[in-house]
Amino acid sequence: MAQDLYGVLGLKKGASEAEIRKAYRALAKQHHPDLNPDDKAAEDRFKQVSNAFSILNDADKRAAYDRGEIDERGAPTRPAGAAGPGQGPYWRDFAEGPGGRKYTYAHAEGGPEGFAAGGFDDILNEFLNRGGARRAGAGPGGMGGGGFAFPGADARYALAIDFLDAINGVTRQIQLPDGSQLNVRIPAGLRDGQTLRLKGKGQPGQGGAPAGDALVEVQVRPHPRFRRKGSDIEIDLPVSLPEAVLGGKVAVPTVGGEVNVTVPKGANTGTVLRLKGKGVPAAGSRAAGDQLVRLQVMLPSEVDGELEAFMTGWAASHPYDPRSGADGGGQ
Repeated sequence: MAQDLYGVLGLKKGASEAEIRKAYRALAKQHHPDLNPDDKAAEDRFKQVSNAFSILNDADKRAAYDRGEIDERGAPTRPAGAAGPGQGPYWRDFAEGPGGRKYTYAHAEGGPEGFAAGGFDDILNEFLNRGGARRAGAGPGGMGGGGFAFPGADARYALAIDFLDAINGVTRQIQLPDGSQLNVRIPAGLRDGQTLRLKGKGQPGQGGAPAGDALVEVQVRPHPRFRRKGSDIEIDLPVSLPEAVLGGKVAVPTVGGEVNVTVPKGANTGTVLRLKGKGVPAAGSRAAGDQLVRLQVMLPSEVDGELEAFMTGWAASHPYDPRSGADGGGQ
């Protein structure tokens, strides 16, 4: 049984162009397959709505439909065998993404799977505007007969890098499904979980439209010694008992290479040395961070008799209680 295209959109025959576009937008968003996964009824309804819009949004086709010259499929209402079918509905052009993947438009941060934030409205606007393009275009495709122009889909990738590469910056490659490589420049100071957008490195566009973007989420592997806190870098540095008591120069690793620092006399576990500008490098408006070196006084792995005898005599004449200022929770 033939469908009434106005009824499919919930409209009456005299509906305005604005009413047709508004009805289509609401129904397309409601029944789109990406928003109703594994729902065959929603997919069928989406096809019906898209087909109705493809005819009623085209002034010439709508007039032909109203006069009974074409049916609800867009085919001429001629006797069988009189002529071939007319230009059929083009919902599939809209519904199927590049490479035959159905209903895939963008994969971008912040939106539901399959859509960038706000991307579905952009796609609807593109499709809605095609009615005007079809009226102005020379061919049935609406853009000079070669099919409508539609931006390429974004492509999502994940890339794991080392801690120091994220701090200092590096260029890494991603292997693409077609065997080619995508160069990804990691800016100095990148944080774990950041997403880099590479313009024009996504799926190719259709009809001369621009390609989508590549969205690369970068995962930073932890470092065995360095920790990041904002723009600062923290590290624990073991020092010997003589270095702590007498002070002196010691080598300290930093994210930019090894440097020598002075351990003050009488340094204790928990003493923090600040190395100005040795943290996350400056970039743009961000100033360089510092490196915070937290000292840890370490006794020898084995305490020999000489050290034990010395400490016995020293402790007898130099009593002190390191816990006197600590809150032990007692009375």
